[in-house]
Amino acid sequence: MARRGGYAALKNLHVERQTFLTRMMVAGAVSGALALTLTVRLMHLQVLQHDYFETRSDENRMRLTVIPPVRGLIYDRNGTLLAQNKPAFVLEVVREQVTDLDATLAQIGRIINLTEADVARFRERLKKSPPYRGVPLRTNLSIEEVARYEINRQDFVGVDVTAGLTRNYPLGASASHVVGYIGGITAEDLKTPEAEKKYQGSNYIGRTGVEKSHEDDLRGMYGSKVVETNASGRPLRELDYRRGSPGQNLFLTIDAKVQLAAEKALGARNGAVVAIAPDTGEVLALVSKPGFDPHLFVEGVDVPTYRALNDDASHPLFNRVLQGQYSPGSTIKPFMALAGMDNNVSTTHERVFCVGEFTLPGSDRKYRCWKRKGHGWLDVNGAITQSCDVFFYQVALGLGIDRIDAFLEGFGLGKATGLDLPGEKGGLLPTREWKKRARKENWYPGETLNVGIGQGYMTLTPLQMAQMAARMAMRGHGFRPHIVHAEQDALSGEQVTLAPEPLPPIAVHDAQNWQRTIDAMENVVHSPSGTAYRISLKAPYRMAGKTGTVQVAGLAQDEAAPNMMSVPEHLRDHALFIAFAPTEHPKIAVAILVEHAGHGGSEAAPIARQVIDTYLIPMMQASGELPSEGTGLPVPARGQGNADTADVHPDEVDNGAPVETPEADR
Repeated sequence: MARRGGYAALKNLHVERQTFLTRMMVAGAVSGALALTLTVRLMHLQVLQHDYFETRSDENRMRLTVIPPVRGLIYDRNGTLLAQNKPAFVLEVVREQVTDLDATLAQIGRIINLTEADVARFRERLKKSPPYRGVPLRTNLSIEEVARYEINRQDFVGVDVTAGLTRNYPLGASASHVVGYIGGITAEDLKTPEAEKKYQGSNYIGRTGVEKSHEDDLRGMYGSKVVETNASGRPLRELDYRRGSPGQNLFLTIDAKVQLAAEKALGARNGAVVAIAPDTGEVLALVSKPGFDPHLFVEGVDVPTYRALNDDASHPLFNRVLQGQYSPGSTIKPFMALAGMDNNVSTTHERVFCVGEFTLPGSDRKYRCWKRKGHGWLDVNGAITQSCDVFFYQVALGLGIDRIDAFLEGFGLGKATGLDLPGEKGGLLPTREWKKRARKENWYPGETLNVGIGQGYMTLTPLQMAQMAARMAMRGHGFRPHIVHAEQDALSGEQVTLAPEPLPPIAVHDAQNWQRTIDAMENVVHSPSGTAYRISLKAPYRMAGKTGTVQVAGLAQDEAAPNMMSVPEHLRDHALFIAFAPTEHPKIAVAILVEHAGHGGSEAAPIARQVIDTYLIPMMQASGELPSEGTGLPVPARGQGNADTADVHPDEVDNGAPVETPEADR
């Protein structure tokens, strides 16, 4: 009995049954809860989120592709292509879809030729592009390369060959500073939501020239398409297509024939040539030499090539027309003469005796004329014709810097012209306030003399010089220089011509002073005593002009002007010339700058003659003024100065540093 009682105490069937039932209930509850959770989740996925997951399922076989817009074409004024689109196959990589980039590149390199420059350029692009955007690895693939890729397509994830367009510039370096170039889009370009939306599907953006300044017109609007693909990503069929809109075509004011003629006329020299239609402000030619090959930048220039361009002593990437700031030299003298007559400082009949030098009262500092033996008696016409420095020293001293500034400001000096190209500089029209602010010094009379002959602190861009010539040609009227003539809808072909923007007229007290100044400028070219006489020989039209020679290295007080051929080239004078033609009804105004070439009359003026001939003669032939079979006119040779002054300097030069007298110019 004792044994049975001990067993019963150890085994309590009632307690065990309760424990078992409790465990079963807990397990059932947990299982029920799990089943309910699973059921609810399935309901959520299958019913509530049915549309969402159906769309995700479709995405496994349907791909939405953004179609980049076709960039607008760029033409010259006569329809010559300056920028076009050429078909090309592009190998692209989407970084976020590639697990092992190095292995993928190595694998691609076994079937498609990849240079070190291609890979380096690609890696640089990766740093600047969002990870979800396709980045070009190779462009302009051959048909054979495309075929090799297609055979091995299943081995590549995140890699695709697309048929697209690449930018091409038919005139190459000749129009590089006008048309500019496009380049790859960077993360910096897409930093705003608006930019991200505008450039969906695009890989390129305008970087310089018209490509940059008119980017919004040229870019266009992207399209899209939905493509059904198989498991490996191969397209099967197109399900939906939404066409974008191409960019607008642009017709520039540039005349390609004049542009090429200007570049050719410069020869081996570096410099700038600008031609403007005075009656509209249209820029007919804009040459900065040397230029560069814009195609180098379309696909991304490699570091060694860019470094070579950037370090080149001739500065091919520097736009001399818009950014070069040079002393205008004697080209400023007609405008100083006009200012003198307008302010009654000089008259058309008043004569000045030039002895070859000029001194300020109370000073022994000599300001020399380029003609050391002097010109003798000269009126304003003779002073412009023969470019007498002494005459303009006296005009400048009589005017004073304040009246000089006020008058020349009307011609646009000291500020950018507003041309529709990026990067334009404004030059410098020095004033008392400027010198006080920039140099913490007073203005001195000797500095006024230097300004009177276009030297000292005054600097202009070649574009400003051309605009000044155009304003003189129009007797004070004129239009803002512009580079785009018309915009054309690429689909309809409808063309809209842009109206020129008139500039405020330059007022003078006696309107006859315009003609008196222009008559003198005409004598510069057509009078035997003029500094550019040779370029007028057998010309079928009359032109007005002014030579200029700007000294790069200063001379000591009594040092004679050296023979330019004995001076190192980088220290030789710059040659300048401004002109317009025909004199009475001007159709073209030009500004020529030839760096380190010597005399303006012998080096820059003949270039102007060739540029003007190229533009005017066909116009005169079309109107019947000249025979259409040709003129037989001689092309003026460079290096030939005026016969009367061939053995001397035909223009003024800066004769040393400006004098620093204690008394400021009043």
